[in-house]
Amino acid sequence: MKRQNDLQASSVAPQADESSRRQFLAHGGRIVAGSALAGVTLSRAYAGEDNTIRIALVGCGGRGSGAVDNALSSQTGPTKLIAMADVFEDRLARSYKALSEKFSQQVDVPAERRFVGFDAYRKAIDCLRPGDVMIQATHSAFRPTHFKYAVEKGVNAFIEKSFAPDPGGTKEILRLGQEAKKKNLKVGCGLMCRHSASRQALIQKIRDGAMGDILMIRAYRMDPGARMGPFKGGQSELFWQIRQPYFFLWVSSAWFIEMMIHQVDECCWIKDAWPVSAEGLGGCEPRSTDCSQNLHTYAIEYTFPDGTKALVNSRNESKCHDEFATFVHGTKCAAQFSGNVHAPTVQICKDQRIAKDSIVWRPENEKVSPYQAEWDELLTAIRRNQPYNEVERAAYTNLTSIMGRAAIHTGRVITWDEMLASDFKFCPNVDFTKDSPAPVQADAQGRYPVPIPGQWKEI
Repeated sequence: MKRQNDLQASSVAPQADESSRRQFLAHGGRIVAGSALAGVTLSRAYAGEDNTIRIALVGCGGRGSGAVDNALSSQTGPTKLIAMADVFEDRLARSYKALSEKFSQQVDVPAERRFVGFDAYRKAIDCLRPGDVMIQATHSAFRPTHFKYAVEKGVNAFIEKSFAPDPGGTKEILRLGQEAKKKNLKVGCGLMCRHSASRQALIQKIRDGAMGDILMIRAYRMDPGARMGPFKGGQSELFWQIRQPYFFLWVSSAWFIEMMIHQVDECCWIKDAWPVSAEGLGGCEPRSTDCSQNLHTYAIEYTFPDGTKALVNSRNESKCHDEFATFVHGTKCAAQFSGNVHAPTVQICKDQRIAKDSIVWRPENEKVSPYQAEWDELLTAIRRNQPYNEVERAAYTNLTSIMGRAAIHTGRVITWDEMLASDFKFCPNVDFTKDSPAPVQADAQGRYPVPIPGQWKEI
């Protein structure tokens, strides 16, 4: 999930996602193309008479560029990138170069439609027509503001995870999703595992009773993680913090949610419910020189309405046991729901052991990447004018993730009702200019505020 330019201050880099479309820039635009919907006959009742869905990219990092790659690779009908926006000119330039080289016939973004600055999103969205699509792939602090403008302009949207850093921003996303639904706008959200055919097959097995009642889910993402050094000056501290999204809570939820929201979503999908409460333990690596706002371990126990549990564990320390997977335990047997770096490692076992000699069922191999499938489905919904809005589910997953994080940061049991009632925001106003001060300040040692249980507030 990492992008090297966003981790420039790290001494240890996180595990790379070799199959992820979010890695578009780092891998020179290589990605598996193809579509289960290739050859489908589609309606022309969308995006103008020329039968082309036009795209504006807002946020030109690896995730945004990867999303464009999937949109332009889709075989559901013609697509074209016509505008780009980013706060950083260098990031936009890299993205434009990579995309235009791979999709020379589908990238039509002359210099006058490449916008830089905090207001660039408006200019890019203004280039679209009703029926076109905005890709919102900046850091999540800006997600509600940019999504709001797209809804006002009547354009469809694809919004990336995470969806807001805090409960207040998440509730704005929920409200905007309802407005989009009333306007018949189509909105896709970047939780691609929901579009995995292998996982969908296991979900159906679970719903059919193959595993009995689900009693426990275990989700892990444990790897070396990353560390941030102090701000050295010589540039805008605001811009520097924006380039370090995994290290600041206000920018993009910081490390835990950026890395674990998919696993949290898997837990809720398996249970087909939202947890009623969360509690947990966390801490920092001993003698760490990390200057970020992150804890280095998160262990969360979610409780669902029927009393069953999901255990979500994140550890970011080197020379330790690594794990990246989700497991399910039912009254009849156990199963693996996902594997390393979101791989579709899906299998049912004959007993409670997750072991090769216990496997009794596997799904067919996936024919289409979930990253591609989510775009094929969104574009098909636009072309057919079918209802398509993933906002509520994505926002509730975001809120669930924040609930677990808040339980550890505050040292309390946090309830779902508390989350729904909270309007807390780390940064109430993101209407920045180039001269705006940074939202959080370091202490004399260059360290930024780290959550202290019993004192910290984020709901």
